[in-house]
Amino acid sequence: MYRRFCSQCTTSTARRDALRTLSAGFGYLAFAALATADTDKQGTTLLPHKPHFQPRAKRVIFLCMRGGPSHVDTFDYKPRLKQDHGRTSAYGSPWWASPWTFNRHGDSGLWISQLFPNLARHADDLCLLHGMHCDQPAHAQAFIQMHTGSFQSVRPSLGAWTLYGLGSESRNLPGFISINPPTATGGAQNYGSAFLPAAYQGTRFTIQDSSQRNRRIDQLRRGEANPYGINNAVNERLTRTQQRDQLDLINALNREKLARDQHNPLVEGAIANYELAFRMQDAVPGVMDLSDETEETLALYGINEDPTDGFGRQCLLARRFAEAGVRFIELGHGSWDQHSNIQTALANNCAETDKPIAGLLADLKRRDLLKDTLVLWGGEFGRTPYSDSGTGRDHNHKGYTMWMAGGGVKGGFRHGRTDEHGYEAVEGRMHVHDWHATVLHLLGLDHEQLTYRYAGREMRLTDVAGSVASDVIL
Repeated sequence: MYRRFCSQCTTSTARRDALRTLSAGFGYLAFAALATADTDKQGTTLLPHKPHFQPRAKRVIFLCMRGGPSHVDTFDYKPRLKQDHGRTSAYGSPWWASPWTFNRHGDSGLWISQLFPNLARHADDLCLLHGMHCDQPAHAQAFIQMHTGSFQSVRPSLGAWTLYGLGSESRNLPGFISINPPTATGGAQNYGSAFLPAAYQGTRFTIQDSSQRNRRIDQLRRGEANPYGINNAVNERLTRTQQRDQLDLINALNREKLARDQHNPLVEGAIANYELAFRMQDAVPGVMDLSDETEETLALYGINEDPTDGFGRQCLLARRFAEAGVRFIELGHGSWDQHSNIQTALANNCAETDKPIAGLLADLKRRDLLKDTLVLWGGEFGRTPYSDSGTGRDHNHKGYTMWMAGGGVKGGFRHGRTDEHGYEAVEGRMHVHDWHATVLHLLGLDHEQLTYRYAGREMRLTDVAGSVASDVIL
């Protein structure tokens, strides 16, 4: 088990040692630069790793719908609800039929709600997972379990495990990016690395709303406040050479500490993160500059339109990050927590995301990226088929729908089934552990072999559970 950081800091740097280190000047800095270069040649932890077996997907884009989207109003068509509408359910509240119509789409004939008219055109690319279930009906616990596999203890996130298993394809960008993650429901834990080395944690980006959409990318290059929420991406006070000298000095001190400790994941992570942050100053503005995109592409995602601009920008950036070699990209949207006023609020959620998601799938497909990009959609749980307060639906962790597309999964396919009202998964049940195991499998990773020793045992994303849903794989 790795020692905690506080136990590693008992040895202080004496004044004499500090002066000797600092007096080394540029010779010491040059050595640090050479050491960094040599480490890169030998293979840092973030360089690409070989998967356990041939992968179907190289990267993941997770469209995370925070709050619990209603499956019975979107992707899980239940005619019985219409028959029993208004009757008292076994749970005390009346059954409530969806206010929206469902229609069959594509050659596959998947049932999709009228709330997703654009996404419905991609029905033959979607693999609907109707048997999803998790362990908790509370937002924070379910959201954390969806991301880390556990709601009881702090564990690494799915993105961190993915990066740990496969490494990054980009030297100048983070391997794991989370755009607009929530500050509540677990906060940074949902994109954290926990006991994995810090280099595997996600990097948070914030995309501001459409009122900021006309701000120019040159603000980002100048380090000013910008529409992408990456303030101080460029240091206005120091030149690049001065920053490099400063960083080399800091890393030299860190490496001296590392040499004393022999092994210190936190210091190793700090060195890697400092270096990555420095390189990102050149790479991030180019990736986030949408000025080279055609008007047709911007329109495809609903950019510069209401109400799709905000999530449209997220989806387009996801495609650009994917092209640039980012391994795991998560986009956040919500809240989908409609205990009341569902007919307005859910319609608004879908209107904001339908066109951008359809645009993302279309753009990935025409660029030949969908075949090795696994796109995931879903929230921490679904909602009840009976009413809550008369105008909404309550939380439902016993049965709900998520979907996958691309990355080696069967398109136009339905896996699992909830009961006739849509309350509980009864066939093809897929626990969160099974979902994680399946995602890792598509990336070429065996969830039982992807382990990290901590607290005296080999830790896994799927803990001691999880089965791959092999019938969803091409």
